[in-house]
Amino acid sequence: MTFLGYERPDGSVGTRNQVLILPSSVVAEQICRFVRGTTTLVTADSGSGRTKNDREAIARTLVGLGCNPNVAAVIVHGRGLGGGYPELAANSLADQIAKTGKRVETIGLDEQATLDVVSQGIRLAREMVYDASKRRRRPFSDDCLSIGVKCGASDTTSGIAGNPVVGHVFDKLVTAGGTAFFGETTEIIGAEHLLAKRGVTDEVRKAIVDAALRIDELAKATGQDIRTVNPVPANIAGGLTTLEEKSLGAIHKSGSMPIQGVLKYAERPPGRGLYFVDCWMTMSSIFMGYAAAGAQIVIFQLGGGGVRNDSLFYGSGGVVAPLLWTTANRKTRDLAGWLLDFYSGTIIEGEETISEVGERLYDTILDVASGTMTRSEILTHTTPNQVYTQEPSF
Repeated sequence: MTFLGYERPDGSVGTRNQVLILPSSVVAEQICRFVRGTTTLVTADSGSGRTKNDREAIARTLVGLGCNPNVAAVIVHGRGLGGGYPELAANSLADQIAKTGKRVETIGLDEQATLDVVSQGIRLAREMVYDASKRRRRPFSDDCLSIGVKCGASDTTSGIAGNPVVGHVFDKLVTAGGTAFFGETTEIIGAEHLLAKRGVTDEVRKAIVDAALRIDELAKATGQDIRTVNPVPANIAGGLTTLEEKSLGAIHKSGSMPIQGVLKYAERPPGRGLYFVDCWMTMSSIFMGYAAAGAQIVIFQLGGGGVRNDSLFYGSGGVVAPLLWTTANRKTRDLAGWLLDFYSGTIIEGEETISEVGERLYDTILDVASGTMTRSEILTHTTPNQVYTQEPSF
């Protein structure tokens, strides 16, 4: 199957054609305000006072976003990251992104006044957007796609229908030669042994089990059992009474294909196929991590627990990767309505099978990959994102 995308110099294919300004700051904000066709992440973490491991995670995320196929060109400025750490130096970030062959420019590396840096950035961004606008979409095989998924507000509909439909999509994409990411380490606890059986090597199988064990032990180190806080009350109200029950439903979104490896947050996979990402479950970080790993589209598979009509006014997500909302919960559909991109509750209603709905969702994804905007993309509102850091700041 095919979609219409933008070819990049390194052979990757974008579903969008944006100019990215890095990192988040007043410089990036003003450039994006003045120049249509630009974007930036919104985050308050400058890396100042972070440990080396966490600084590397921040740098890996920024570089990964710049390398994402949905990005046509990048401006990296030196006015947003604090402390002068070498991992976060603008030149270093730019050099790594430039390996993709796309245009990368650095600004604000000297004593130039910030307003002058903004002016320079606006001029460069206008050039980049103009050049990007000359590119045209053309057909590419679906094996060029990378997709990441998260489930949330989970309830009984998630494990019965919503997540299995995404699993069908993942199986189809991986079979075609594409790449798929799933994560949320807290939500494989109790089911990690089932996922581990699908690891392609003993090393991968051990890494899956170790990831779940690490989170479990970290929780116990606080004096609490993670099972006392997860599932959250909204999950329990939706019919999920234990963490194990929640995990057994959550892992259905991974499908049934072999798991090629366990990735760190925002880590690029070494090849194609299905990958587990060892990361936190919050939507303010996970989608950005998937995009930094190369995902051109990200999916939120939504249940019903705790959902309000304004819950879907979330317009940033993957920063450069469009966010697609899907649910199998009829009440959520009726409440959120036009804010959702896809409904899979027809399985529970007895009208369609998982594979039939999975095929419809796959077609929807190809449509989005070809340029149709998701409901979230239409919004101008951006929600702050948070890089997944794991160590204390000093």
